[in-house]
Amino acid sequence: MSEPKRRLPRIPTDLDVTGDGLDAVYRRHAGWLVAFLARRFGREVAEDLAQETFLKLARSPPEWRSPKSLLARTALNAGQDHIRRESAQRRPRLVSVPELSQGVSLPDQIEELFHRQVVSQLPRNLRDVYCLSRFGGMTYEEIAAHQGVTVKAVEKRMTKALRFCAARFRA
Repeated sequence: MSEPKRRLPRIPTDLDVTGDGLDAVYRRHAGWLVAFLARRFGREVAEDLAQETFLKLARSPPEWRSPKSLLARTALNAGQDHIRRESAQRRPRLVSVPELSQGVSLPDQIEELFHRQVVSQLPRNLRDVYCLSRFGGMTYEEIAAHQGVTVKAVEKRMTKALRFCAARFRA
């Protein structure tokens, strides 16, 4: 006599990720995820964030115990990254970099002129420290030796110069 076949328990419909796993979750929840993201970040970026979410999950396939919560958390993290990137792109640059990494663009002329104007408004002792550090590439120790002051004085002047510049850029 043969043993009776055992039936495996049925996986609940919401967790049914048979087949390719991610593919099944994508087919089932992609529309929901785009709508979820559109409510929080706007329709224009929702589809990009959803795609980024699924790409992140494809790189390291998770366990799909609760697909919607995993998708939501991953998507919200991607959304926060997107907001940080946009914020960083709008932030004015205070440093000119001679060699730019691939994908980094030079500041436009108006921004560069504004930066020069702000630096020219610095008091002389702050401007000297700022320029020697940012444009001359000198360390604080080298600046201190060059100007005949302590390293602590250079640090304080640089802090004041950066606060001054940041305040002008925000205004």
